Amino acid sequence: MEFSHHLDNKERITDEDVIRFRRDVFQDMLVSRVEAEGVFALNNKIKDTSNAWNDFLVEVMVDYCVNQAKPQGYLSENNADWLVSQITKDGRVDTNSELELIIRVIERAKEVPTLFSAFALEQVAVAVIEGNETLLNNEQLKPGVIGAAEANLLRRILYGVGSEGRLSVSKEEVEVLFELNDMTIEAENHPEWTDVFIKAVACHLMAVDGFHAVGRKEALRREAWLDDTEVDVSGMLAKTLSSVGDLMKSGSIFGGALRTGSDIMDEAWRARNEEMEINEAHTSVIDENESHWLVDRIGRDGVIHENEKALLNYLKQESPDIHQSLKPLLDKVA
Repeated sequence: MEFSHHLDNKERITDEDVIRFRRDVFQDMLVSRVEAEGVFALNNKIKDTSNAWNDFLVEVMVDYCVNQAKPQGYLSENNADWLVSQITKDGRVDTNSELELIIRVIERAKEVPTLFSAFALEQVAVAVIEGNETLLNNEQLKPGVIGAAEANLLRRILYGVGSEGRLSVSKEEVEVLFELNDMTIEAENHPEWTDVFIKAVACHLMAVDGFHAVGRKEALRREAWLDDTEVDVSGMLAKTLSSVGDLMKSGSIFGGALRTGSDIMDEAWRARNEEMEINEAHTSVIDENESHWLVDRIGRDGVIHENEKALLNYLKQESPDIHQSLKPLLDKVA
């Protein structure tokens, strides 16, 4: 879709232009792929834009990528590739509004591909090293130094992913953090960076998965089921009622003494908590593969940096069981 005819001035996008764009795009309450591509085309063509345009760009793309494109609520790998291709022409994000768009998608989606969130982290890392004030919207940015604002931006990306349930951090994301740590070891980084680095790596190694939002494949399967007009809803309802009858006969609901809804709920929560405790005891263990990976990653440049020492001490305190292959490294920082 071509939006250029809306412009009063072909070299600038004003607030008045944005009002007209909003009317056209949101008149049917839906953002199509054609409309999204048209907005991006205009964004890439005209660099003199108002704050209203930047807000509009983020709103349109988040709405399309998260709320409209299937599976709704998730960012698929195809949509992630499309979004990156629209934003970047050279593999780089150029403006703060485009970076904010990526982060907003991460925060709003129940799940995004790990490479997409790692890509977002890489953009921040490169901007820190190069001192790109425009991208990070920070006039106080010092090249090669991680300030509080940059640390919080990294935190938004790491913990915005799957905010409805995701507690783990991927290896791709952690690799970016290690690279950034290696490149800024001589810098006077803000203490917030140390906290982000330690917690993210520890989360990767010891995360308790718990109860997660449904994954993208399952979401697509459910959407396909809902779209299937052949589903026999009345038959499903009859089967459900039959199951309730079986419960009543077996005494699960009425068995000698009356069991209240509160009793049943208490049992369900007790079972859930027991399962969580078992999962926690298992996942907080640092196994052989994880230990070998960490030893290799820390020793890659032959030096144990301060943040890496702090990480090892944190793991020693928090993990109930660490594989013996990591013990020599832990002894060095004891």
